[in-house]
Amino acid sequence: WSVVFLGFLGMEKMVACLYKRPNAVCRLICFPWAGGGTSQFAQWGKLFSSSIEVLSIRLPGRDSHPLEPFAKDMTTLVNGIASVLLKELEEKPFAFFGHSFGSYISFAVALHLKEKHGLEPVHLFASGAHAPHSEAFLPIKNLPICDLDDEDILGHIQSLGGTPPQVLQNEDAKKHLIHTFREDLRVLQTFFFEKPENNIPFSCDITCFDGSEDEPHDSEAWRDLTSGDISFYKLPGGHFYLLEVSNEIFLAKHITRCIENAGL
Repeated sequence: WSVVFLGFLGMEKMVACLYKRPNAVCRLICFPWAGGGTSQFAQWGKLFSSSIEVLSIRLPGRDSHPLEPFAKDMTTLVNGIASVLLKELEEKPFAFFGHSFGSYISFAVALHLKEKHGLEPVHLFASGAHAPHSEAFLPIKNLPICDLDDEDILGHIQSLGGTPPQVLQNEDAKKHLIHTFREDLRVLQTFFFEKPENNIPFSCDITCFDGSEDEPHDSEAWRDLTSGDISFYKLPGGHFYLLEVSNEIFLAKHITRCIENAGL
């Protein structure tokens, strides 16, 4: 009983689901961007029909758990997420959506589930991210985090956009955001993936989304990672194009269609 209870606590702590849909055909698991919390994706539940239940991953050290230690590396983070989600993912089909940093986490979790448990998403949605084995990803991984001061990190966060002004105007909130972003970047730099020769990791379809004004991402290289279909969409806006209401509506409709077409 205590093990079940602890598992339930882990689930409540690591996953936010504001719109519970026990009869949903499929779950959409959403992974947040660096420095980001769960609130945006948790609200996505209301954009989907009753056939899709939206779960938003809540990473340690933020939201209602600011005193928790941050994850030290990608492997620890992936193991934690996979163990908490495993029962749910064995129970019914699931799809993953990740934005930016969240795309890399969702890919790493999907890879872990495939290799260790033979489970695969029905669809992988990657947003605002390079393919994880792309050379374009290397500059991010080689940023000297320990040499970056808070002002450098804040400048980078502001250049990406997407942060509510009230966060930047509140000293404590701003400090917490900078600290969270730094810790997320540290985790990202511990993520290593080399595409194995003659081995395509996935068979599910992959869709890549990007903001039309964002720095270009190496999306093409995602083709190497699945034997399924791959498609690309550019939506109006910068790195945080997905915060625009019209884009959210497009994403929800498109994701729904992809999941329905997976023939569940």
